[in-house]
Amino acid sequence: MNIQIQSIHFDADKKLLTYIKEKVNKLNQFHDGIIEGTVFLRLEKAENTENKVSEIKLRVSGQDLFSKKNCQTFEEAVDTSVEALAKQLKKHKEKLKKL
Repeated sequence: MNIQIQSIHFDADKKLLTYIKEKVNKLNQFHDGIIEGTVFLRLEKAENTENKVSEIKLRVSGQDLFSKKNCQTFEEAVDTSVEALAKQLKKHKEKLKKL
């Protein structure tokens, strides 16, 4: 799977980029039809501490899946986004089996 990572208005370090690639690549175990993934990392100007935003978009055969999460750290935001996408991938795979 091809993964593109874009950090908006800041430069993500290599450790974070490696972490994101490892987590997103684990989604292949839920569905082998993932074509590509795009990850957007943003800092929101919010008063609360949960201002790190992770948006992940997956292109799967026949559909696009999307997850957006706000958390205190980028790692936590990516983890929760990946968990949400894993659920979506399972549902998508079940729909394909029924067809």
